[in-house]
Amino acid sequence: MQNINITAIQHIGIPVTDIIASQTFYECLGFANVMQAGFTDGGKPGTCVMMQRDQMMIELYQLPEPGLSEIRTRGNGNIDHVAFNVPDIDEAFATVKQAGFNIIEPEPVYLQFWVKGCKYFNITGPDGERLEFNQIL
Repeated sequence: MQNINITAIQHIGIPVTDIIASQTFYECLGFANVMQAGFTDGGKPGTCVMMQRDQMMIELYQLPEPGLSEIRTRGNGNIDHVAFNVPDIDEAFATVKQAGFNIIEPEPVYLQFWVKGCKYFNITGPDGERLEFNQIL
């Protein structure tokens, strides 16, 4: 198998129930809001905030009014995913696909986060853990 060019852990994603309270909490730990953006999930608006302290990045995101099944599967307050930084998302996707990993998305997904956006995709590990590959454009 060809090695995937992973350069660092980019961020850890945590779903939250109150984005403002969570942001305030992490600010008390010395993290600063370095990016905030909206997104849609099931046609409803959600909010994402990237909190950074030195080289550490935490993604806080609030899903729109989740139903009971989403609360159970997403686990607010639990770590949802670990994201790896990759310099070339298309190359990483091709390598992971060729290696036969269980890829969740059919292709890299674009989000209007950061200045020029980002692209990501997820795989699942042997115990169902989500590992995200992310390129900030």
